[in-house]
Amino acid sequence: MKKMKFIAMAIFATVVLISCDDDDTPEAVNEEEVITTMTVTLTPSTGGTAVTLQTQDLDGEGPNAPVVTVSGNLTSGVVYNGVIVLLNETESPAENITEEVEEEDDDHQFFYTIGTGLNATTTYSNFDGNGNNLGTEFALTAGTASSGNITFTLRHEPTKPNAGLSDAGGETDIEATFSVIIQ
Repeated sequence: MKKMKFIAMAIFATVVLISCDDDDTPEAVNEEEVITTMTVTLTPSTGGTAVTLQTQDLDGEGPNAPVVTVSGNLTSGVVYNGVIVLLNETESPAENITEEVEEEDDDHQFFYTIGTGLNATTTYSNFDGNGNNLGTEFALTAGTASSGNITFTLRHEPTKPNAGLSDAGGETDIEATFSVIIQ
């Protein structure tokens, strides 16, 4: 009888141990990128001087506002090739976050919002692995003389394809607005 109880307890313990499949391995966390600096370089396709738009916020959510600079004006009728570079300058040397965005292209997309008054249009020049817009490279066509804002927004895990920022969803990694003049 004692032998039977022992065997029954052993079988019960084995069943309990097997059924307690403790596979609670946490999913790998893809930490949000730290982006301190966004530089947008607009190079005229016909030659001429490039225009640089930059926002730099070295203290992140600290008390200091980002430093926003625009190196010059755009020329009416010119098509500019745009390239966006993102940096994390809290590290030394600075980490190029653009590389990570392009490696994880299915999970990222830049959006360009042309504000009221600015006569300009944009088109995407690079795409993710599925042929959807990525946007670290783009073309900007400067229309007639005007002034206004252009906003660059990087979304993490947007719905792709989408009709634009309004239905993209996802989370904003960085957003910056620049005051631009076309002459």
